[in-house]
Amino acid sequence: MTEDQELELDDPIPQGDLAMQFTALPRETNGFGDIYGGWLVAQMDLAGTSMASKIAGGRVATVSIERMAFMVPVSVGAQLSFYTQTQHIGRSSVRLLVEVWSDDPLSSEWRKVTEAVFVFVAIDGSGRTRPVPKR
Repeated sequence: MTEDQELELDDPIPQGDLAMQFTALPRETNGFGDIYGGWLVAQMDLAGTSMASKIAGGRVATVSIERMAFMVPVSVGAQLSFYTQTQHIGRSSVRLLVEVWSDDPLSSEWRKVTEAVFVFVAIDGSGRTRPVPKR
């Protein structure tokens, strides 16, 4: 285990920049009051797309989702915060870590809910791959 991993276990903090934040509503939950995993993945894709399109200077498309891991369930009413961290910028692609953190109003507990690596490709108006502008 690296020193950074040990530090995160002792005092976990979000990695990257806040991309999106909102409250989990009843319409996104199952019969037990927990939000659907698929809905959460869709919100992660929105947060990632927002950041990737800024980096790419325009339209992007999701190519893959890697290393998806759900750590804890999220109850209705929880405040969800989506963080993105750039891992790599290629010729036409952007690779981002997307983390979701929950501030549960019932327990006042701040915890990491899930993370995944999203890969986006920059595309032009015709849907064809285009280069990401140099920074």
